[in-house]
Amino acid sequence: MPLALLALAIGAFGIGTTEFVVMGLLPEIADDYGVSIPSAGLLVTGYAIGVVIGAPLMTALGTRISRKTMLMILMGLFVAGNLLSAVAPTMGVMLAGRIVASLAHGAFFGIGSVVAADLVAPDKKAGAIATMFTGLTIANIAGVPLGTFIGQAVGWRVTFAVVAALGVVGLLGIAKLVPALPRPEGAHLRRELTAFRNPQVLLAMAMTVLGFGGVFAAITYIAPMMTHVAGYSDGAVTWLLVLFGVGMFLGNLLGGRFADRKLMPMLYASLGGLAVVLALFTLTAHNKILAAVSILLVGGLGFATVPPLQKRVLDQAHGAPTLASAVNIGAFNLGNALAAWLGGQVIAAGLGYTAPNWVGALLAGSALLLAVWSAVLENRAPVREGAVTAAPVPAHH
Repeated sequence: MPLALLALAIGAFGIGTTEFVVMGLLPEIADDYGVSIPSAGLLVTGYAIGVVIGAPLMTALGTRISRKTMLMILMGLFVAGNLLSAVAPTMGVMLAGRIVASLAHGAFFGIGSVVAADLVAPDKKAGAIATMFTGLTIANIAGVPLGTFIGQAVGWRVTFAVVAALGVVGLLGIAKLVPALPRPEGAHLRRELTAFRNPQVLLAMAMTVLGFGGVFAAITYIAPMMTHVAGYSDGAVTWLLVLFGVGMFLGNLLGGRFADRKLMPMLYASLGGLAVVLALFTLTAHNKILAAVSILLVGGLGFATVPPLQKRVLDQAHGAPTLASAVNIGAFNLGNALAAWLGGQVIAAGLGYTAPNWVGALLAGSALLLAVWSAVLENRAPVREGAVTAAPVPAHH
């Protein structure tokens, strides 16, 4: 494994921790600011919207500098945002800090995916992307539960200060381990925009929005769901998040391995399984053991979609992958924002803390239908796959 992949995984670990740790701390944050749980859920929605906006914006700004330099700038922005969250005197300032940190998220994973794929042989690209995302999944096994424990024990502000320190470690790792690759020849915004002429790129992004959004519909409100419905204690939420992280880790490995072999069948299986598990989660949430198993499966099936979806975007945007890759990361978070908002709405409507699971099941099922439609269109018009490659393709560096 190239050491550069390790550096990218370190950065992903820090980003993954700050993205997910807030879910385990929603009750504490809500109490501190005197707001409701659905209102505190806006910290999840706001972060996700920031990723959606920051992904294309920061990637476009980065087309004029080397990818390594841009990755370092993004990690610096991430550190600043988390420090602001740690000292935020009001909910509004806290939300601002979350948004500042989120601006780095999409571009980091988007640019990082391209760098990771370029470091390995063509038949190992999805595996390389999965290796980078391993940092994100390990964050849910170690970083998020530890952050939740710290937040519950000594205050959530300390958690975000620790996350900022993780960002510093990620920045140093990139500076030390990622090679100083030259800026791709011919890279400019207009060229990157040509990828969006391919309907398959847009369909893949729509699958991303709906598919991973299904995961967030349930997981955003996992703390109140498990304590009020399943009967777990507040302290048990930490270990349930570990279980979710283990599922993500395993799903990411499986998704990366099988996406290099059978990409679309992998998507059918993961999206279909996710829709079924989320629907059943409405019932299993009432039993401690079944709820825990459901959390593991949601993490595994949800994250099994990430490497194949990211690889499909890179494949379909061949020749102009950087912006499309970053925008697809934004699409993951657009789904997160949509699902977190919808989940808060059904709870606020009095449908209970398990109602977001139905929202997730419907989103994942819709993504499965889009995957089937995408394959049908591709089989009918296979010549369109190379439509965006009309311009000369620059050599990989």
